[in-house]
Formats: sequence, C-alpha cells, structure tokens
Amino acid sequence: MKKLFTFLFLSVLFFGFSQEKELTIDDAVLGYYKGLYPTSIYNRHWVENTNTYVYQKENSLIFTNAKSNTITTNISFESLQKTYSNLKRFPQIKDISSTTFSFQNGTAIETYNYVSKTKETTVSFDEKAENNEFNSKAKAVAYTLDNNLFIANSSNPKIEVTNIKDKNIVSGQTIHRSEFGIYKGTFWSPKGNYLAFYQKDESNVTNYPLVDVNSYPASLKNIKYPMAGQGSEQAKIGIFNLATQKTSYLNIDTSDEHYLTNLSWTPDEKFVLIAEINRGQNHYWLNLYNVETGNKVKTILEETSDKWTEPEHDAIFIPNSNTNFLWFSERDGFMNLYQYTTEGKLVKQVTKFNWVVNDVLGFDAKAKNVFITGTSEDARENHTYKVNLKSGKYTKLTTDAGTHRTQLSSDGSFLIDQYSNLSTPNDINVIDTKKGTSTTIYTSKNPLKDYKIGTTEFGSLKGEDGTKLYTRIIKPANFDASKKYPVMVYVYGGPHAQMITNSWLGGSNLWMQAFATANDYIVFTLDNRGSANRGFAFESIIHRNLGDAEISDQLTGIDYLKSLNYVDSSRIAVNGWSYGGFMTTSLMLRNPGVFTTAVAGGPVIDWKYYEVMYGERYMDTPQENPEGYNKTKVANYIKNLDGKMLIIHGSVDPVVVPQHSMSLLQEAIKQKVQIDFFTYPMHEHNVRGYDRVHLIKKMMNYIVENNK
Repeated sequence: MKKLFTFLFLSVLFFGFSQEKELTIDDAVLGYYKGLYPTSIYNRHWVENTNTYVYQKENSLIFTNAKSNTITTNISFESLQKTYSNLKRFPQIKDISSTTFSFQNGTAIETYNYVSKTKETTVSFDEKAENNEFNSKAKAVAYTLDNNLFIANSSNPKIEVTNIKDKNIVSGQTIHRSEFGIYKGTFWSPKGNYLAFYQKDESNVTNYPLVDVNSYPASLKNIKYPMAGQGSEQAKIGIFNLATQKTSYLNIDTSDEHYLTNLSWTPDEKFVLIAEINRGQNHYWLNLYNVETGNKVKTILEETSDKWTEPEHDAIFIPNSNTNFLWFSERDGFMNLYQYTTEGKLVKQVTKFNWVVNDVLGFDAKAKNVFITGTSEDARENHTYKVNLKSGKYTKLTTDAGTHRTQLSSDGSFLIDQYSNLSTPNDINVIDTKKGTSTTIYTSKNPLKDYKIGTTEFGSLKGEDGTKLYTRIIKPANFDASKKYPVMVYVYGGPHAQMITNSWLGGSNLWMQAFATANDYIVFTLDNRGSANRGFAFESIIHRNLGDAEISDQLTGIDYLKSLNYVDSSRIAVNGWSYGGFMTTSLMLRNPGVFTTAVAGGPVIDWKYYEVMYGERYMDTPQENPEGYNKTKVANYIKNLDGKMLIIHGSVDPVVVPQHSMSLLQEAIKQKVQIDFFTYPMHEHNVRGYDRVHLIKKMMNYIVENNK
C-alpha cells in the first residue's frame, strides 16, 4: 500500500538571524551548567493545609498567600544558618507545615520551627545510608545499609528492621528491576505507625560479571541479572511495627516468581493492597492483606490480557474513606480511573477519556472532585483537569498549549502550574481552580536568544495502517530550501518513552540544535507505534515481534524525508541509544541501502540477554517465542551491512549488559564484516558528566565523516 503523508506545521521555535554566538557541542551538552536552559524557581511547595506556597528566591524562602497574592513571610539563609551553622546553601525542603519544615543536613534530617526559629527534632543516620525515606508523622527515617533495612529516629540512629546475613536477600530496596512503577522499596503507613518494605531473594538469579578496570589489577564486580527465560527473584513484603519494633511478613508464596507491585495502605493502617502479577505478565490480581495476621483477605479485582497487563499506580483512597479508592486501568484501551471498594465492588468508571490519564494530584476539600494530569487530545502535551467523582464532568484547568507540570494545594483550591512549549521557555502560574483565573509568578527569558539557532517544527504522518505518527524536524540556522541537506534520524522507539513533546526544544536535546547548525544538517525524529502516551493498542502492537511495527513506521518517516526537495536522500544517517540502539542497528541492517551510517549506543542486540521483567512482557520467554527472538536478533542481519556502523557501550552497563555488543562483534568477525566499536570504561548505561561531551562528539563526528 502506498504510504499516505500529511504534514502539519504546528509551531516553530525561531530565533531569527541576528544572533552571533555559535552554540558548540561542548556548551550544548553542558548546557545546564552554562545557563543555556530556561531558568526557574525552585524549592516550590504548598504549605500543608493552607493556601500558602513557598519558593526559593536567591537565598531566601518566600511565603506567598495564593488568594491575596501577597508575600507573608521571608526566611533568609542567614537566619537559618544561625541555627544550623554548617549549612553552605539553602537546603532542599522535604515537607512544610504551617510551623515547620524538614530538610537533610549531612547525615541527619532536621525539622526546623520557622515560627520560633528553633530546632524541633534531629534524626541522625549512618553516613553510609542509602535509600533514605523520611516520614514527618513518625519523625523517622527508613534507610538501607548493604542488603538490610534500618530506621532512625531522634533517640536511636539505628533501629534494626532486618538482619539477614545472606547477601542474596535484599530488604528495603526497589524490586523487579524498577518495573511496574516501582521506584523505591519502603512505604510508610499513613499515620507513621508502620513501615512496609519490599524484600527480594535473588538466590535463583545468576551473577553477571562486570570488570572494574580502575583497580590494580582489574577486579570482578558481579551483579545480579535475571535474563529472559532464566531464574528470577522471589519477592516478599515485610511490615515493621514501630511500637513493638517487630518485623512480620505477609503470607504470600512467590515460589512461582510472580511479581508484587503497587503497594498501598488503607488510611486506617489495617490493610495493605498489593497488585500481584504472574510471571507471564498477562494476569494480575489486586489483593487485600490483613496487616496484623499477614493473611490475604480477598481479591478485590483482576485483569487479564492476550498481550500484557502492567499496573503501575498505587491505589488512591478517597479522603475520609477507608474503603473507597481510585484505580488506574487500561482495560478500555486508554489509562483511565475507576472507583472501587475494598469489598471488591466497582462503584463506577470515573474517567472515560480516549487519551491517557497519567497521575492523580489530589482532591478538593469535600472530596467531590479529583484533580488529574493527562495528555489531553494531543498526546504531545500534558494538562491538568478537575473531574467530578459523581458525574464524571471535567474542567481543563491548564489552557495554554504545552507540557504542564502542576502541584495542588491541600484543599484543591489552587495549582502551581509550570509549563513550556516550543515558543515558551518556562512560565509558572498560580491557578484558582474554582474561578479558573491565573496569576503569573515567574517567566523565564529565552536562554538561547543570543545564539545562532535554527528552527524546530512539528508534523504528523500517516503510517501504512493509517495510524497518526508525530514527527519533529530540526533545521539549521540560515536554512535554504533550495539547498540539499543531509539528515540524521534520531530514534528511540520503545515503550515508556516519548521523544516528541510540545515543550521547550520540542523534547529534543540541546546538542541536536548545535549539531544541526554547526554541520548544516536536518535532525529528524518520529515517535513510532510502541512508544508511550498513545494508548494500549498503539503500544502493544509490538508484542512478541519487537522491531517490526517500529521499523515500518520509521520507514514511513524516511519516505517522507525523501519527498522533501531540500533533503539529500542519498545521505541519511541514524542514531539512537538503548532501545534506540536496537532500532538503529535493526534499521541499518534490516534495510540495507536506506542509511549510509549508523551510530548505536548501549544497543539491545539479542533480547534473550535482556532482563526478565521488561523482556518477557514484550517478547514472552525465549522458550515460548523462539521465532520472535530469532527474528529480532540483530546479529542475524550483520551480513547485510551496507555503509558504516559504530557501536558504543559502557564497559560496566548493568542495564543492557556488554554481552549484547560483544555478540554482534563476534558475529561480524565470523561473517568477515567490518564494523567499528568504542567503549567508555567504567560508565554504565549512559555516559554522564564531562565525558558526555566526548560521547556526543564521537557520535556526531562519525556521522559527518561517513554520511557521504
């Protein structure tokens, strides 16, 4: 079928032609340190149970009443330093009430009474502590040392929660390799009387060898890495009672290596909700457990899919209820909210959007409305809505086009709204959620106004099946439509990621702008099927066949580029990292002759070498889907190489382990195919810090030198 094209210019980032400064790769990569990204105001918080917000201005904390828009208090760094003499700068606030705020000060959490200007509590913890989580109600910090979990309070810096000698058993840290929305391993109860925590037994997980080349001689550094189809971790959930200082465990048998996710407490602290997912990830059960006995009370709900199920959000209880909560589900094709009771009754579907709900911010004072964030009809944007829990009627509170990140006051009366779009670097407003009025409290100047920058343009194409695909084109400064320009296609293409957003720079990295102008290049990106924020059908098309739909959509983009008079279709290169590295190598080798040059960083080459949780969700196991694994194995296509290809890998990458690139090099040698390879010693999955300048130059120079 002939591909259909539609292209729509939505907005242009344009700085004119009067600028004189050159934006170098060095400056662009280190842009945050050089003032090349929009400025903002930091330490923004709502004061609990008030309509007062705070933010840091220079070296002071400013308190402002949102209703009257007047400054009520000003706390200077100098006044804080009188109480805490070792402070070098204004600290990051963890939480703030009408009288106190808390912050980390070295190896302690301090609670400062800013009304009386005195110390209230100090909670000290071990200097080697990791995964710290402070709870203001308990006035305690949960933290880990090696594989064990501890709590510190004002009277004891090291209360033992676990004491397990076996290093295979790890407590208080993330489990399941941070999939399923898991980003931490400790969960304080609502009133601070208990601490729930994840524990994983990695005895069945094989060691993967990484090498520390900075020791003399080089030394072995084993990590636990569960590869697809092999042994995985077994999870448990512990409960620590602060009053009795005893640890117990929920009675869950995970000998089948199923997943324990989305842990949430009931407000009365009597029960814990756990979403339990089978290892095949096509069935989950939301189960209710009794904290006192550890026994399962009931299954509240369950969902199945012929592709995958992936709950990523905790239950959110409606204020003043121990039984009614909101639950995220994609069952109707888009992530929406449903109201359930702990008895298992579906009260109603709260939202019925044909777009993605991303988060719940909170409720209003009488819990009649819930405040949510979501993509809205344009998946490149993010907005905040007020939704009536009873009627489902909703009001869009963020009206300016763009990507909004909002903070809700305790009673839902006001929002702090930070947003940007292609022409707006960073605006921060306070929105009255009842009146809909907005007051600007900060506007960033364009940090690139003195630099020679091209344009960033949004568009959309239709894929072979008619699906709408969003695109972004970066053109160099002094672009001349009568000339022919080479192209670099920048690709990611995998789940849980979106490259194109209506935000400052359009979701691109600043180095792409620098590269385009310095080398007279077009930089093109397309978000293919499989990527985020377009609904379940759009994302799940990739199931068991990673690469197929994604490549088809990327080639739609290539056909479009070739239709443009100003594109030199004989000079198209492709570049990507991680899943983008898989896409880069797959595009280059499965479609010889389309690209002259490819640079792939940290590429997935063979999905059987990737981790259980992510890999098996999208591909099932190698035993269940041998055809799919064989088809996606990049090394199978190395003999097709037509052009130049550079593979880059961090030497101690714990995410896409070095075995991926090694397997491709091994097959290239076997097939007598010449490819290029570069490693970054002692860097993990990405190259960070000042070394990143070296990386970007390495990639861009390779493209310019070979895309001929």
